Amino acid sequence: MARHLITSAIPYINGIKHLGNLVGSQLPADLFARYQRARGHEVLFLCATDEHGTPAELAAAKAGKPVAEYCAEMHGVQAEIAQGFRLSFDHFGRSSSPENHRLTQHFAGVLAERGLIREVSETQMYSPTDGRYLPDRYIEGTCPNCGFEDARGDQCDNCTKQLDPVDLIDPRSVISGATDLEMRETKHLYLRQSEMKDELEAWIDSKTDWPVLTTSIAKKWLNDGDGLQDRGITRDLDWGIPVRKGDADWPGMEGKVFYVWFDAPIEYIAASQEWVGAGKGTDWERWWRTDKGAGDVRYTQFMGKDNVPFHTLSFPATILGSGEPWKLVDYIKSFNYLNYEGGQFSTSRGRGVFMDQALEILPADYWRWWLLSHAPESSDAEFTWENFQASVNKDLADVLGNFASRVTKFCRSKFGETVPEGGSWGPREEALVAELGEKLQAYEAQMDAMEVRKSAATLRAIWVAGNEYLQEAAPWATFKEDPETAAMQIRLGLNLIRLYAVLSEPFIPDASAQLLEALAATDAAWPESVETALQALAPGHAFTVPEVTFRKIADAEREEWQARFSGKRD
Repeated sequence: MARHLITSAIPYINGIKHLGNLVGSQLPADLFARYQRARGHEVLFLCATDEHGTPAELAAAKAGKPVAEYCAEMHGVQAEIAQGFRLSFDHFGRSSSPENHRLTQHFAGVLAERGLIREVSETQMYSPTDGRYLPDRYIEGTCPNCGFEDARGDQCDNCTKQLDPVDLIDPRSVISGATDLEMRETKHLYLRQSEMKDELEAWIDSKTDWPVLTTSIAKKWLNDGDGLQDRGITRDLDWGIPVRKGDADWPGMEGKVFYVWFDAPIEYIAASQEWVGAGKGTDWERWWRTDKGAGDVRYTQFMGKDNVPFHTLSFPATILGSGEPWKLVDYIKSFNYLNYEGGQFSTSRGRGVFMDQALEILPADYWRWWLLSHAPESSDAEFTWENFQASVNKDLADVLGNFASRVTKFCRSKFGETVPEGGSWGPREEALVAELGEKLQAYEAQMDAMEVRKSAATLRAIWVAGNEYLQEAAPWATFKEDPETAAMQIRLGLNLIRLYAVLSEPFIPDASAQLLEALAATDAAWPESVETALQALAPGHAFTVPEVTFRKIADAEREEWQARFSGKRD
């Protein structure tokens, strides 16, 4: 039995996320976690809300609530939506937790002792209108690299280039819109990433199995321009983790907090401590400390491409720089962007489907299947309502749902609601077993390799194979001349439904549970072989005909949703 530590990128607390955020980290991470559990492996799947920094402060101010109250409320909202999408986190933590406070301050203290943090006097944007320093996300302006007019002070969302507020053209305060900004001197701490460039590069070079997307982004940040730069890890903010060296004060850093991108990845570790504190687990160190048993853990991270630099450079610099025996990530699965109907998702314009809205329209499995089967792995992907409708109707309703309905209803009409006996496999059945055996082997290899779209395509091909068998065998015709052979064919069909439910659970867990319940299949173990799996439900085993597993989306519904989420104004 292997041990898998799985984390998905930690979403910001500021509001409900759209479908692109979901498919870029949490959903494929859940797919992998569910699959590894199904294979009998031990899994710890962690996520959390990212609650510090300017996004939280700005969102709380907009909502008219104290930031701590806002974060607590939104954590509950995001946790409920995650449950709605059946994201099987072992723990969904909070970066504002006491555990993360202590651990972040610990890392800062250790890094300082090892000479990897330096104090820098620098000038920073100050807004006389607002009466405060403006951290990078409190400043917007035009990107000097691509001309995007709403670039943030830390990064341009359009071209992903890392920025400093002083780089922006025509900078303005996000709080007031004031443009009378001036530079004033302040002190901050910097993580000396440049000192670790060679060590980080050697570590990245050792990951020969990483996706090209992950490695190329990491190498770009390592080698572009002047190479890897030191990174500021403190901010002039009220909300965040106070700057301390472990339990000690940090002279000159009074009133400052750690930068959100320093403390947020540390929450992965802290979340496991929260998991133990909540009584869900007993030993977090065996997952994270290589001197306490974490050496045999396989650690996989899932994230969108915009998060790759921090997970390949800044967070590893923190872990490696500490000199302590912490577990480093083994594999980073990164994703491109999901666009919406020829453009981008937009909260302000009401453009695109957000996670809460999606669940209001259709159950989670409909979305899970489309998003995973169209995951933006090798390039950006695009959500269109026509494609969504076609995929649901053809893949879920016509192929999987229709198969389950036809087999169970025919069996009920001719043999009753028990698995019929009689007949034995012939060449057609043996050929099906061989075909499914090959496809199952491919499916397992693709799931192990986290090839999400290929896995979905192979799973669909497994469903199709059963449909083709049913069409060729035609038990409704066979029954007239040879009831025993028809009984064998339908018995095989019932066992195919069970097999499909087991194999499909990582993608569509609710449908899987529904089919297994209808079949009264108490054993949902992953098949050791197709041959044995297709004989799991023995003659005489009682079942019920399931409710409609997947319904079709009508053209009128699709047109209504297309208009509703277009972002167009009357």
